[in-house]
Amino acid sequence: MALTKKQVKQLRAMANQLNPLLWIGKNDVTDASIKQADETIDKHELIKCAVQDGSGLTAREAADQLAQQLGADVVQVIGNRFVLYRESRRDDVKKIVLVRE
Repeated sequence: MALTKKQVKQLRAMANQLNPLLWIGKNDVTDASIKQADETIDKHELIKCAVQDGSGLTAREAADQLAQQLGADVVQVIGNRFVLYRESRRDDVKKIVLVRE
């Protein structure tokens, strides 16, 4: 499901105060980083990630790869950081209520 402009704006505002929970390093996007990202995004729904200098990927490339693997939406890419959103499948997680257009 694609996010609307209002939903992206809402999620960008929410992500503003987040710290990166996932770091992409010199090994780029590995199975381990995908597994970690999957667990983290299931727990938080909205995660900020950072690409370190040693990585061969840009933040946009890493965001697109991870989003495709996780079935998530890329909310924002700024500099070496990016934000991903995916609705959690867990019942014990407080869900983010997205605005409707």
